[in-house]
Amino acid sequence: MSAEIRVLEHPMESGQALRVFGRAMIGLAGINQLDPEHVLEPGRFLGAVESGTVVAGADSYTSWLAVPGGNRVPHAAVTHVGVLPTHRRRGLVRALITAQLKDFARRGEVVASLRASEATIYGRFGYAVASSAASIEILSARAALLPTVTDPGPVRLIDDSAGGGSLTRTIYSEARWVGAVDRPDGWWNLRDMQREKQTTPSYLVVFDEDGAETGYARYQPADPAHWFTSDRREVVVGDFVANTDNAYLALVRHLLSLDLVDVITFASRPLDDPLPALMSDPRGARVRMVGDETWLRIVDVQAALSARTYRSAAPVAISVTDALLPANNATFEVGPETVRRVDTSPDLTVDVAGLAAIYLGGTTWQHLTLAGTAIPHTNAAVERADNLFGTARLPHSGTVF
Repeated sequence: MSAEIRVLEHPMESGQALRVFGRAMIGLAGINQLDPEHVLEPGRFLGAVESGTVVAGADSYTSWLAVPGGNRVPHAAVTHVGVLPTHRRRGLVRALITAQLKDFARRGEVVASLRASEATIYGRFGYAVASSAASIEILSARAALLPTVTDPGPVRLIDDSAGGGSLTRTIYSEARWVGAVDRPDGWWNLRDMQREKQTTPSYLVVFDEDGAETGYARYQPADPAHWFTSDRREVVVGDFVANTDNAYLALVRHLLSLDLVDVITFASRPLDDPLPALMSDPRGARVRMVGDETWLRIVDVQAALSARTYRSAAPVAISVTDALLPANNATFEVGPETVRRVDTSPDLTVDVAGLAAIYLGGTTWQHLTLAGTAIPHTNAAVERADNLFGTARLPHSGTVF
């Protein structure tokens, strides 16, 4: 590999890397029209530069991730990873991701996550699926809620051109459900630009509670050109943010009561979303697609384990192996009160990717053991670890970057 791996000069070189990403993705529209100064964070785009030309890149945003218990940990949101088709299979991705992880460690970022275009790339670098998402389709004719479901009150329809963008940023800044990530300025700027260019009508509703806005939903028709002739008028909810149960119920009530609509599709919801259980006819809610969402990488194992909460259970000693960040190679005693490094024999051994999969509660130690990515060394170690790491709800992000 003759390319130099380094931080790209912003915005000139990072703009080149953004276009490299567009070429690598092939079918990604509009990437060449983006202004790097509006959508990228200076100093975070790493590139492979060969003879003065950027031939590969890996970008990230400064962010946070909400973990079990509600804490937020410093988080790197990885994106724009791409290699020119003429420079594939030269080790550029490995060099970039390795350098990127070391940079995250220097910055004090505890975890990193990404959305993978291919499912076989990132496991070799310690990433693993930590949350999944479902697309849920609701048939309007069968969308009645149970009479026992609370009605928290009406929502407000907001004009985006009159401050709707800043209001959604404020509401989202309070997100603390497990798996939520910070949406940095570049993320919001890109979405604002996309809405300004689109011709499809879009609607924003907000719920107010105790003098504050606690949730919002953005939705739009799927096929406005044939809206009045179609026998399947569909509304797609692209962004649904509810920081309280009341906000969730109020927004759902509004969406399920829309006139002239046959189908309401929630584009991204947690796998255990309660919506079907709230309906008089639960078969009116159909899960149309389930896919991996958050690919998580733990950068600082001790800090990550210490940041989340655990159920009341006996401590478990877990030996972690990490080929790329050797500082993580240690045995950690994890308990409901404290996490500490120990020299004792472990109850379980797991690589850093397996630990990432379990970290937010998206899978179980039993599943890791069946897959061979976790190895128990003591009797009942798996059962004890699952009792300790269990969460009440499955993780979900709801943010693509």
